Order: sequence, then structure tokens, then C-alpha cells
Amino acid sequence: MIRKRADFLAANRGKRFVTPNFVLLAHRRRSDHAIAAETIRYGITVTKKIGNAVARNRMKRRFRSLLAKTLANAGIPGVDHVMIGRKTNQEADFAAMQADLEKGLKYLTKKLG
Repeated sequence: MIRKRADFLAANRGKRFVTPNFVLLAHRRRSDHAIAAETIRYGITVTKKIGNAVARNRMKRRFRSLLAKTLANAGIPGVDHVMIGRKTNQEADFAAMQADLEKGLKYLTKKLG
């Protein structure tokens, strides 16, 4: 899991895939990075614009669950993945979010080469 601000800033310089519910960033780590080259890492960002602490924590739990289910099969090795929550009027269906995440990972796999 990504925890350092520098890693989040590096991911922001990578490729992105935007959906109504989240933004997915992907950034290939340098070859001299301390983390092993084949490791798949992820990070989650949910700002206070989303709502109160309860809403933010719920969104983060859903993102963690989505990433745990999806990254094992569709994750890109050697890449940092960051999900950024977006404010919506209603909470999205979990299956729809998972489909968006899989679509985004396929798109980013092509973009990163």
C-alpha cells in the first residue's frame, strides 16, 4: 500500500482513467526503486470535498475491497495504482464500480505499454 506523499505525487505524473465515481492513476516505478519490480502497489485518496468522515471512510473501504478483488488478476506489475474518490449525488453500485475499474486497468495497461 502506498503511504508516502512522494509516491502519490509520482503517481499523479502517470496516466489516468476517469469515471464518474473515481479517477484511477497508474505510474510505472523506476527500475532503481526500493520496492521489488513485480510488486503491485495501490493507494487511495478521498478528500474532505466528498463529505463527512463516515462517507469518506465508507468510500475508502469500498475502494480497498474493489482493489483487493481486482488487482490480483488485472493489476499491472511494477506499477503504482492510485484511486481518487469523486463526489457523486448517489452511491454507485459495487458491480458497476468493479466493471469501471477493470475497464480502466485494461486501458492503462495499453497506455503504459
